[in-house]
Amino acid sequence: MARGIPDGEPSRWKCLLAYDGTEFAGWQKQPSGLAVQDKVEEALVHIFGSTVRTIGSGRTDAGVHAKGQIFHFDAPWTHPASSLLQALRTHCPTGISPRAISQVPGDFHALLSAQGKRYCYRACRGWAMPEVDRFIYSLKEKTVDLTRMQEAAKVFIGEHDFSSFSASRGEEDRGESKVRKVWKVNVVEVDQELQFIVEGGGFLYKMVRGMVGALFDVGAGKLLLSDIEEIFNAKKRTGRIVSAPAKGLCLEEVFYHSSK
Repeated sequence: MARGIPDGEPSRWKCLLAYDGTEFAGWQKQPSGLAVQDKVEEALVHIFGSTVRTIGSGRTDAGVHAKGQIFHFDAPWTHPASSLLQALRTHCPTGISPRAISQVPGDFHALLSAQGKRYCYRACRGWAMPEVDRFIYSLKEKTVDLTRMQEAAKVFIGEHDFSSFSASRGEEDRGESKVRKVWKVNVVEVDQELQFIVEGGGFLYKMVRGMVGALFDVGAGKLLLSDIEEIFNAKKRTGRIVSAPAKGLCLEEVFYHSSK
């Protein structure tokens, strides 16, 4: 049953969402119904009594987490935004956590209004503790050199064709430009945890994971800095790039103009 839904013109709502991606098939709706977007829209049906379409700021792969996914939807609601947030929290399953919701102008678009994104990839030397193992990639016996990875990270800064570090979705992304602008790739270590902070205007399918995987191989001595430059120039994905596992990646923030 719908809960206190008034008649009238719909408003546009912007929602900040966090999720543990371990059990979900990524953000975007799937025939299996196991994507985060599927579960959010199921929750909205409980609230509004009819289908409500959501638009996300972008996809995350299966197994990837989020602290700062943004989506919007249009629906009539005259109660406080806090009541809508509570209703959404009530109907979302474990692992999906709406963090904030606000009414926004009708020209706001979660995807098209986005100016950029920040991702963080987390890995630990050795084995992760059980309570964080779902969110961190354990390097186990692998040894990587932090300084080498920091030097190689600089190569990714700027506007480049990232074909070599992304993966194809097939017909779905045919004709899509592979040029993306990246303005930050920081590699830091805190208490045996390696963090790869990547910011840019947009990202291709598995692009961040491909970049991090390449940096791991540089750190392990499997690739040289010159190899990264050569792979870039090839503009074609090859077996030399191995994507880092999804579990270590988290969408931390989507950037919008302050007016949005």
